Amino acid sequence: MGSTLIAIGAGIAVLTGAGAGVGIGIATSKAAEAIARQPEAEGKISRNLLLGCALAEATAIYGFVIAVLIIVFLQ
Repeated sequence: MGSTLIAIGAGIAVLTGAGAGVGIGIATSKAAEAIARQPEAEGKISRNLLLGCALAEATAIYGFVIAVLIIVFLQ
């Protein structure tokens, strides 16, 4: 029973990657729309997009690290 709950907890922690993927996809599509509407603002839009994507990806990495820690230390 205990190992099953550990596996479920690790699986839930890894799901942060799905949220990050969806968030990055939406941000990229909105950035493409914004650049299409205002090409002169491409530099500012790209800089903000990269910052947002980095933060979203960091969240996914944190979820993965938590999942690994759950598996390693609670076994």
